Amino acid sequence: MLFNKIVPLCAAAVVLCGCGRSDGDAQNPELVPRGTQLTKVTPTRQDLATTVSLAGTVTANPTYGLVAPVEGQVRFAEEVKSGEQLRAAAVWAGGKAHNVDLPAGAVFAGRLVDDKTTVTAGMPIASAKHNGYGIVADLDAAQAYQVSGALTDVRAQVVNGPGPFPCAVLGSIAALPAGTAPPPPATTPPDQPTRQRDEPAGREESTSGPTGLRVTCTAPAGVTLINGAAAKLELVTGRSANALVVPVEAVAGNRERGKVDVLAPDGSRRTTDVALGLTDGKVVEVVSGLAGDEELAVPGPDLADPTTGAGR
Repeated sequence: MLFNKIVPLCAAAVVLCGCGRSDGDAQNPELVPRGTQLTKVTPTRQDLATTVSLAGTVTANPTYGLVAPVEGQVRFAEEVKSGEQLRAAAVWAGGKAHNVDLPAGAVFAGRLVDDKTTVTAGMPIASAKHNGYGIVADLDAAQAYQVSGALTDVRAQVVNGPGPFPCAVLGSIAALPAGTAPPPPATTPPDQPTRQRDEPAGREESTSGPTGLRVTCTAPAGVTLINGAAAKLELVTGRSANALVVPVEAVAGNRERGKVDVLAPDGSRRTTDVALGLTDGKVVEVVSGLAGDEELAVPGPDLADPTTGAGR
């Protein structure tokens, strides 16, 4: 009889314990339902700059690319001096020659396309070798598109060395194929108005090897560089003065277009389309769509999944 009384009591104890655990899970304060408004913000104004940071290396005599300034046909000749510069090639378009000159202090490294090839604007057509030290930073395709228009505002810092200092970009960021420098002519006519490069006749052809996507820049005079030293480059990819910005958490969307939830006085939300500009990862510029005095819900709206129509 005693055994029969104990069994029901144990069963009741098990049921009560099970209910207790289920209750605790339901009241877990860390689980917040999706779409719950955590806070609200008002847009503010500030100067905004976006940057890309790259790891680089101090490199002696780096090779870089020279690009076609326009779409047209490349005409190579032996480089000729024009003032203090060497002419690498010319691209002919509409009956006019658009010269491609080597920067002062550089030497021709190789042709990257055949003579009389039709090329597009911005396509690397020749390689050049910088005489001296430069800083070379590799980058991937996504970074290349980010920095393609940001090569005028570059700063460098040598790790445990000089910097930061402005770094002047050389040539193109495009990857370069292998190229060949043609041998110079055996003789140079004494009455030629523009003279050929002064090298011994009969020199064998030299080649420039292929490269990956990279940025190459040079330090100002007086900056001491050591070959092989690690360096960092920072490229400013965009600037916006007095930009209207909101926290990135308040926006759903991509780099150009997005949506925000505008809060009404009664607490209801109105999802609004906005055009987006620069971002530094903390705030994003709102180019249009907001007046600037709205209150926005954080986090922002859920975007529907294009395949199911469900929220993300």
